Amino acid sequence: MKTIYVMLKNKFNLKGKNALVTGSSQGIGKAIALALAEYGARIILHYRGDKTDAEKVARQIKKYGNGVNILQADFSRPKAVAGLYKKVSALVDHLDILVINASLQLPVDWLEISAKEIDLQVTTNFRATLQMMQRFAPAMIEKQWGRIVTIGSVQQERPHPLMAVYAATKSASLNLVQNIASQLAGKGVTVNNLAPGVIDTPRIKEELPPIDEKLLKKMDIPMDRTGMPEECATVALLLCSDAGSYITGQNIYVDGGMSL
Repeated sequence: MKTIYVMLKNKFNLKGKNALVTGSSQGIGKAIALALAEYGARIILHYRGDKTDAEKVARQIKKYGNGVNILQADFSRPKAVAGLYKKVSALVDHLDILVINASLQLPVDWLEISAKEIDLQVTTNFRATLQMMQRFAPAMIEKQWGRIVTIGSVQQERPHPLMAVYAATKSASLNLVQNIASQLAGKGVTVNNLAPGVIDTPRIKEELPPIDEKLLKKMDIPMDRTGMPEECATVALLLCSDAGSYITGQNIYVDGGMSL
């Protein structure tokens, strides 16, 4: 039994792996970055605005004795991915793990969504996702080992009335994951989507405009509680390690049953 345990534990070992986690200064991205670091990965943290939170996460990661760097990029800007790729390439000779977590949601009634608000969410949530895969996947293919995990949303299945564009971009990203996963399946690279429900992060504390009670009822959580970022991080760890080597093209909900 002890031998089996050691073998299983080794499957999660990420020592020597380089991981980029976007949107990792707080919330789900932070939890995933810490989990990957705990199991040995060198982490590249990403933030969009204030660097303060990212620096705090970096200090926590340093306690594991791994390398850690912090990079800034605003994915609502068309050239952001190219700039980030250049910065990452200057730090490591290749990237093993890519966790695409950063996203933008603008709660607006669907009849009132402006063209600018549409473009900001599509560029940040979908275009940047595809561009990051295009940039980082080739080196993974060359090494015959790579992990790409996109962070989707329960809104793929239960779209919030005030987030029509956000939900649509998450559904589009899932379709992209399934498409790319099928093409990389025999090349040592897995591509999966982790779809959280209502998770206890700063985002859920943001005040939303009121909506119809009947529509709100559809957003009920069967487990009757919000999830914790760490509950997403454990699934991400599986998908980013050898323990998840036979999982690709999948959409995994971490939502307390909300997608049922």
